[in-house]
Amino acid sequence: MRTELNGKLRYITTNEIKKGDHFWLRNGWKADMMDNMKGNTRVAKVYGFETECGSVYSHDIVAARLADGHFYLIDYTPSQLKCKEFANSLSRRLVI
Repeated sequence: MRTELNGKLRYITTNEIKKGDHFWLRNGWKADMMDNMKGNTRVAKVYGFETECGSVYSHDIVAARLADGHFYLIDYTPSQLKCKEFANSLSRRLVI
């Protein structure tokens, strides 16, 4: 866990986000974590056009506020970066 950079920014991995913690997705929507699992996908309650529970990719999480009240930016694991690269390659292939 990288906790500080220049004394202001704090970083965590998505695996450190626990059930009940709040976070923000790449598209700007807010969400609450619904599981304590680790990996490339997590289950969350997302507050978007409608409030829904479902899976989100870990590489779409950009920031989190944990139970300690602090805000953290996200450091991705090599596995999550590989998953993001794969997802991006799929979307490039679908362009007509």
